Amino acid sequence: MVTAAQTVKIHVQNVRRDMMAPTNRRPKLMPVLGGAAIERRRAKITTEIAALGLPLPGSLVKRRTRCGNTGCRCHGNPPQLHGPYMTWTRRVDNKTVTRTLDTTQADALRPLLDNSRRLRELTTELETLALRQVRDNPTQPDP
Repeated sequence: MVTAAQTVKIHVQNVRRDMMAPTNRRPKLMPVLGGAAIERRRAKITTEIAALGLPLPGSLVKRRTRCGNTGCRCHGNPPQLHGPYMTWTRRVDNKTVTRTLDTTQADALRPLLDNSRRLRELTTELETLALRQVRDNPTQPDP
């Protein structure tokens, strides 16, 4: 199963690969923007990044589970799983760490996780603008 973070990472890698592929035509993902337009968008992005609250990495997932008791309703037909349980999953030192949260904790973390997601979107857009600027500047090497 692919997580949302993995999906974003794969998408960013594909966008970078597509933007950096040597072609004679301009990619559809990167329309030509003038230097002033790029600078205006960069200023808007940096303002939005400055206005973001604290970012918290990871994802918040609602899970339903089965227990180990064979006679429990979760093993019936149809199964009635236990839960829902809110879990926060993130990577720490290249290992997955999962914590089960109650609803108040999950509600408190949700805006921080949204800030992290938005920060990733904005930094990806900044990278795209930088590639456009390098691509459109004849004194720069081809990206």
